[in-house]
Amino acid sequence: MTAGIEQPWLHQTSVADAAWAGRHVAVSTATASGKSLGYLLPIMSATAVPPSKASLGFMTNDLRSRLGVARHTALYLAPTKALEHDQWAAARELGPKGWQVSCLDGDSSSMERRFAREHASFVLSNPDMLHRSVLPNHAQWSSFLGSLRYVVIDEAHRYRGVFGSQVSVVLRRLRRLCHAYGSTPIFMLASATTSEAGRSGALLIGESDPLFEVREDSSPHAARDIVLWRPESDVPSEAAALLARLVDDGQQVITFIASRNQAELIALRAADRIDSGREVASYRSGYLAGDRRDLEARLRSGELAGVAATNALELGIDISGLDAVVMAGFPGTLGSFWQQSGRAGRGERDALVVLIARDDPLDRHLLDHPELIFDRAVEQVVLHPQNPYVLGPQLSAAAQESPLTAGDEHWFGPTMPSLARELSEQGLLRARPAGWFWTKDYRAVDEIDLRGCHDHAIEIVEAATGRVLGSVDHAAADRTVHEGAVYLHQGEQWLVSQYLPDESVALVRSSDLPYFTQALASSEVQIVRTEDEYPCGTGIVCRGEVELTRQVTGYLRRDSLTGDVWDQTPLELPGHRVMTQAMWWLIPDDVIAQLPFPTARLGAAVHAAEHTAIGLLPAFAPCDRWDIGGLSTVCHPDTQLCTIFVHDGAPGGAAAAERLTNCGCEAGCPSCCISPKCGNGNRMLDKAAATRLLVALLG
Repeated sequence: MTAGIEQPWLHQTSVADAAWAGRHVAVSTATASGKSLGYLLPIMSATAVPPSKASLGFMTNDLRSRLGVARHTALYLAPTKALEHDQWAAARELGPKGWQVSCLDGDSSSMERRFAREHASFVLSNPDMLHRSVLPNHAQWSSFLGSLRYVVIDEAHRYRGVFGSQVSVVLRRLRRLCHAYGSTPIFMLASATTSEAGRSGALLIGESDPLFEVREDSSPHAARDIVLWRPESDVPSEAAALLARLVDDGQQVITFIASRNQAELIALRAADRIDSGREVASYRSGYLAGDRRDLEARLRSGELAGVAATNALELGIDISGLDAVVMAGFPGTLGSFWQQSGRAGRGERDALVVLIARDDPLDRHLLDHPELIFDRAVEQVVLHPQNPYVLGPQLSAAAQESPLTAGDEHWFGPTMPSLARELSEQGLLRARPAGWFWTKDYRAVDEIDLRGCHDHAIEIVEAATGRVLGSVDHAAADRTVHEGAVYLHQGEQWLVSQYLPDESVALVRSSDLPYFTQALASSEVQIVRTEDEYPCGTGIVCRGEVELTRQVTGYLRRDSLTGDVWDQTPLELPGHRVMTQAMWWLIPDDVIAQLPFPTARLGAAVHAAEHTAIGLLPAFAPCDRWDIGGLSTVCHPDTQLCTIFVHDGAPGGAAAAERLTNCGCEAGCPSCCISPKCGNGNRMLDKAAATRLLVALLG
């Protein structure tokens, strides 16, 4: 091999042997264990052009097919562009001369897309591009799809919840079209942070039996010290100070933070503290493609000593020199914790990982009980591709690609025929003897948003020059680029002078201000229709349709150095409404009367009960807690009663009481009522009061 790899690790050959034998395989060895080589071995053997036949690589795929030149193609799918481009670089370095390897994503030019379609044997892309571009235009990709031998699903644990369910059906659409063109690709799934990878992998790609699983890691690893840190000041300040200190000590560091704005602030504060002259920067979504690639290249070369990043850098782009990871707060799941930890220690040198606990009950509880981090398995992937709200629109897309027939139940499951009939009744499909046909004059795929982001991104434009600085998705735009917001971009401050969401643009001007801004928001749940209601002990549990309203109502100006609040400014922005499904408990007044709680404690009780119900729901229904939201109130205007809502975040009472009663903690923990996604940081929670409330409700 040109890369000088003479003897792969045992787990790498196990993956390759399974693929060569025609078996779908899931590899779940640790981070930095060389999973890439395991799937590249069979891909190279099937698709790489030997040097003696390099000229064949410049034929178009269609011409090779017509001339009868034996060939195979392979497809790699990553959840992020950064990982996709990283793997493209690795393949180019490892593979032989003449191997036609190409990236295909939203940043690709028309020339690059044509090259991928007509010449490439190995295409690296993402599920979004497959869904929106390749499958709807499958006739143009017929040669590629008809010769598709292998499909790689990298970081497979990221395909969970609603997003994972959407991608799962996209993969079924891919397999259906490949079958129509005469190929049966072998799938290779890779993830370092998942449980039961074979089971969840089978569900993801549409297999009834678990995939062959490779779990045993035979590669050597550098030592990794993990420190749980109780901060003396606010977390961003301590994270910036620690980043600067480690950089001055000669180390290369990533600091992870959930907020894009805080990533910018931490990078700025760290740069002010660094004495060695080494550079640090921020990295997050919303940067232009060229800026992202430049930052990634500077990280690999060592020119950048550190970055403050959102989870956009969580996935495994290969930066072998990293010495340390700093987490500014627990990232919410053990899977993310270990994924972020794995960014350091990928070479031979020992590594350091520091988790700085936020002033949040969840983080503090984990510091008090480190066994919850070190002795527990990572979360299992939960997805439900048979969810009719996911499968229905996807069936419309599949029907537009090729009319649905009864035989397609093999790909889409037993609910396919009934859903197709429902789509026909809605006028979206038309039933004919040859199958169900798409009836509309627009693309069905354009009505499906895999990631739940909905509208197009808002571009950030310098008002004086018209230069595009970056972008932010619509869902976050009201919070980050409202008029008066301080927008931080690669260490520079920009003041938003005009926010024009209808035109998908925010105009900014360069500024140098001693403050940053923080948006204030409110949310409401309105009952639209009650579809079912049942007795639940002494109360009632209901199910139906609700309207969620989220609205940014104002913003705070905070001192850049101390974080102190200067003032508050109201905003008049429209609320964003979403229709979705929910369940809710109605707690009668006579139940409340039994409880000697003041109003404040009752509010804390229903809040804790809400968290517990959300946390338990995946045990009873195929959903992911990150797709579920909730609201609890002492008196809801629609019911005039104490009410607890649990709702679907995208377009069990007895179990909750048992969990609260049996959990051995004193004041609440992640195993009962503390939530990693609570909007107000798990404040105002009362486990004991919640237990009494649910026991009274259940009679």
